Formats: sequence, C-alpha cells, structure tokens
Amino acid sequence: MTRIVAGTAGGRRLKVPPQGTRPTSDRVREALFSSLEALIDLDGVRVLDLYAGSGALGLEALSRGAEHATFVESDKRAADVLKGNAKELGFANTTIANRTAEAYVMAEGEKFDVVFADPPYAVGDDELAKVLKGIVPRLTADAILIVERASRSGEPAWPEEVESLRAKRYGDTAVYWAQVRADG
Repeated sequence: MTRIVAGTAGGRRLKVPPQGTRPTSDRVREALFSSLEALIDLDGVRVLDLYAGSGALGLEALSRGAEHATFVESDKRAADVLKGNAKELGFANTTIANRTAEAYVMAEGEKFDVVFADPPYAVGDDELAKVLKGIVPRLTADAILIVERASRSGEPAWPEEVESLRAKRYGDTAVYWAQVRADG
C-alpha cells in the first residue's frame, strides 16, 4: 500500500489506479525527498508531477510544504484516483491536467521550481527527451528536475539548459537529478 511518508499528511494511505501505473515505492520516495530537502526548502515551491499516476510524488511535496502541485496524467482512471487522493488528504492547492505530458509541456503556462517525471517504462528515450526539452521554458531560474526510470534505461538526455546533478539506484529503479544551469 502506498502512503505519504512525512509532513502534514504523513502516514496517510493513497489509493492507486487498478492497473497501468507503477507507483514510486515508499522507500524510494523517502530517500528522494530526504535528498531534495537537503537541496531546497519545499515551503512555497511550485511542483509539477508529470506521468503522475496516483500523485504520490506531488502529494508528498504538498505534505512537506509545497505551495501548489500540478499533476499531469493522461489516463482518465488514474487522474480520477489522483483527484480522490488529493481530496481525501485535504489538498485543494492542486491542478490536475488529464492530458499527455508532451501536450502539457508544449503549452504556455506557469513556472515550476521542482519537476518530477516518472514515465511508464514504455515511454522511450526520444519521447522523454522531448518532454524534458519542452518543459525548460516553464522552469524557474534554479529549478530541479527529478526523473525516475528503470535502472536499465540509463540517464535521460537532459536539455542543454540543465546540468546533471546525480544519479541514484534503488534496485530496479534509478532516480536522476538535474538543475537549471546557473549560466542558462
């Protein structure tokens, strides 16, 4: 069962869509947020959760003080589960976009301080590279991007405007970090 690890909703359980999603494990999420909070204070940040599934990453950020989270999920059933999770946890500071990540990032809109991307394993390198490139105009000056993939997939092709920070493996899962370049 997936749960919120820490913060105002810590310990609360999340519903997960019946099939087709691969929620980030509590162990990986706990390590990811421990590292993220060592880099930045989450209070007041605006978060984008691409390929959101149950919304575990964005909801965890809200629980830990993020100001707002936008969730992008193309599967209607998963988006409905996510909406229910946000409501159950009492988070009204959310936007849920039921569309593809690629379509979402190509549209104009608000800027984000933290971007999570946890694409299905079926999303190829080229598609992910397009999404990462497409989101660049919507990043704040020191935004952090975090991509979760299968360990066998390798590091994503980061756009030239961001620089790779680190990579960490957790069994079959790898988490890749990047940040907007100081000169970019």
